[in-house]
Amino acid sequence: MLIESRQGANISEEELLELDEFVSPLIKQGQSVNHIFANNPDRLNISEKSVYRYVAGGLLKADNLDMPRVVRFKPRKSKPVEHKIDSGCRSGRNYLDFKKFAEDNDIHIVEMDTVKGGVSGKVLLTLTFKSCDFMLAFLRDRNTSQTVIDRFDTLVEILGEELFKKMFPVILTDNGSEFSNPKALEFDTAGNRRTYIFYCDPHASYQKPSVELNHEFIRKILPKGVSMNNLTQDDINLMMSHINSYSRKKWNNRSPIEMFNYTYGKGAAEKLGQKLIQPNEIQLKPSLLKK
Repeated sequence: MLIESRQGANISEEELLELDEFVSPLIKQGQSVNHIFANNPDRLNISEKSVYRYVAGGLLKADNLDMPRVVRFKPRKSKPVEHKIDSGCRSGRNYLDFKKFAEDNDIHIVEMDTVKGGVSGKVLLTLTFKSCDFMLAFLRDRNTSQTVIDRFDTLVEILGEELFKKMFPVILTDNGSEFSNPKALEFDTAGNRRTYIFYCDPHASYQKPSVELNHEFIRKILPKGVSMNNLTQDDINLMMSHINSYSRKKWNNRSPIEMFNYTYGKGAAEKLGQKLIQPNEIQLKPSLLKK
């Protein structure tokens, strides 16, 4: 359809990764986009304006803070533009593909989503293990694809490649622009596969029910519209420890953290910043994070 031809950035995942590896280090060295283009005409086949848009959209490791002249301009009041990397990134990764893959492979499934705070600022990346309702949440400064990639890289550093592959073999998510660079999530910088990414159908959040239901616990502590800008990852870990320690009737009144440690070994949750909270000490109210 004509409207689909206007969606997303006019660049493939592979081209974006190559551009990022070349341009971002130079920008971080203090070079202007004009200087980079003037001295590397054979390396770049897009416009300077496109690079500025990709930086502003969070598609590159460099950001506006690395370009002082850009951040001096007062931003216009407008709805933020969601930059999707490749409109074809969901090809072979749709919900039907996911169902077939799940049928052919007996593996654990992780559901991924975003929880927003105020109008702008920090957001959460949430990952829920469907087999036990154990949920992780990671604070991000912006809701961009690069911040999601950064969290994945951090998880690999914490867990190691083998344990990461065991815990996150398949990830099901929605169609948000922050998840529109699947290859950068599926493969490390050396090209080794670390997971498989699949997408729900548009406007079909019911296809990932575990993460959606778990968000209700987060909203008891962080109601919609409440800013997360004054929170730290330690605050989020505390919140998730209380949520993951809460007994669930569906698991015979066991808590998700108990089920998770049973599956992946004692201490697995602790590696991810989670600790067991005693039943009578659990708080699911905004007062938990009052400072």
